[in-house]
Order: sequence, then C-alpha cells, then structure tokens
Amino acid sequence: MTPNDLLGTERFLDSTDFLRLVTRLGVDLGFVSLVILLVYYRLYRNREYVFTYYVFNLITFAMCMLLRKVPMELGFARGLFAVFGILRYRTEEIRIRDLTYLFVMIGLGIINGVANKKVSAAELLLVNAAIIATVAVLELPRSARRHGSTPMLYDNLALLRPENRDALHADLAARTGLDVVRVAVHRIDLLRDAAEVTVFYRGGKPAEEVRRDAA
Repeated sequence: MTPNDLLGTERFLDSTDFLRLVTRLGVDLGFVSLVILLVYYRLYRNREYVFTYYVFNLITFAMCMLLRKVPMELGFARGLFAVFGILRYRTEEIRIRDLTYLFVMIGLGIINGVANKKVSAAELLLVNAAIIATVAVLELPRSARRHGSTPMLYDNLALLRPENRDALHADLAARTGLDVVRVAVHRIDLLRDAAEVTVFYRGGKPAEEVRRDAA
C-alpha cells in the first residue's frame, strides 16, 4: 500500500500546486505580520493575542485554500463558515478592538485562500495592501489613541455605588495614572469582595501597562 492510498490522495506531490500554496501562504503571512507585529503588538504589547491571531489566520487560510479543491454543497460551505461567526471564547471577555483584529486576521486568511484564477495578482495584492493601510492609518497616529479601555479586577465595592462615581474615578486615576471617563461593571464577586470592570480613559498608557500597574 502506497502513501497515497493511506492518505486517500491521488498524488503525493503536485509541484505546481505546492509552489502555488507556498507562494500564497507567504503572501498571507507577510501581510498578516504587518498588521500583527508593526501595528497591533507595537501598540498593545499583548503576546497572547499575537499567538491567537496567527493561529486563526493559518487555520482559516488552510481551510479555504485546501477545501476549495473539494466539491462541496453550498449549504455545507455556509455551515462551515458559520462556525467562525458564532465562535467566541468563554474564558474571558475580548475587547471590541481585539475582536476587530481577529476578524481582520480571519478575513485576510479567507481572501488569500479562496482567490482563484479569476482574481489577478494585482487585485489580490491591492486588497491586502488596502486592508493593511487602513488599519495602520487608523491606529498608528497618536491622535487616534486618545481614548482607550482596559479590563481589571477592582477591590473597592463601596465605590461602585452610583452616588460614588466621582470617588471611583478618582481612586482609579490615582492607582493607574489614567484620565478615567467611565467605568463599566460586568460582574461582582461577593465571596472575593471584588468586581470585574472595564475602565474607559483618555490618553494614558497602553492596556498591558495598565494591567501590570493595577496588579
């Protein structure tokens, strides 16, 4: 029995398709790295999401690139990608901005994976470049980062009362050095005497630095 029989394939290697896959994967990872390393990590310094974004992009690209060779019914294809639409992590909340970067990674994987001969190389590169440029223009200028938010565990439940809003903002500002404008309370744990909150602020430090200071 040959390796082809064991793997259920007709050929062990198709040099043309293999080179096409390597080239397309290189283009995808190149553009994705521009977003992750030169924009996201440069601003937010969150290594955990760097891992998540790369893995999600690779899985999406691989599924789109390989499954487009397999005949599928339209209903199956829609159901397959519906999984990505309803997928969410249950361990912790993900910020809207982090979630947006996740969709950018999935989108780039789909674009670079499903493009066929009807899409020219110039069109493919232009779409990738446009996405990267839009993210960079909106994120990198200092004026675009005047507002931010960060989740944290807060230990002074008495200040969470509506009438103590000013005192709550002052306490958080003193602890974190941020110009606090709003606080959203998500969950209160009376056993631990703490609450999970999101602090919205103007200017200040990146979210990772805020988490380290608050810890």
